Amino acid sequence: MQYVDVCIGNEEDAEKVLGFKPGNTDVTSGELELAGYKSIFEQMVAKFNFEYVISSLRVSHSASDNGWSACIYSRDAKEFYHSREYRITPIVDRVGGGDSFAGGVICGFVDGKDFKKALEYGVAASALKHTIPGDFNLVTRSDVDALAGGDGSGRVQR
Repeated sequence: MQYVDVCIGNEEDAEKVLGFKPGNTDVTSGELELAGYKSIFEQMVAKFNFEYVISSLRVSHSASDNGWSACIYSRDAKEFYHSREYRITPIVDRVGGGDSFAGGVICGFVDGKDFKKALEYGVAASALKHTIPGDFNLVTRSDVDALAGGDGSGRVQR
């Protein structure tokens, strides 16, 4: 773990792989305790010296109706941030959603976005992926930029 700068996972990864449980979070009931995430992120940074710890957050209202957001902790800023939450309904395909999230966050960092904007970019990319069948996120950067920038209208962009 000493070679990891950006740790991306979810609460199950944190608990089963690293031994950190985020408070009273119960993903099956949709009960997310953000303070628990902040606490384990701080513990993970203290133990492993990660620059960033990131987790996606899914609230399952049903199999085809989810809330989707994420949170990040920055070691240097000593700041915890929770993204905008998207209500995704109907979900077309969840496969590839996590990869789209991680890829979007990494893309945001590579593009020079600050950690909050990189997180918002990843969440938007993944939210869009949930509306596309198959493994691949077939959206453009401008699609992701539009959604991350607040345009969730669904209007045709020309």
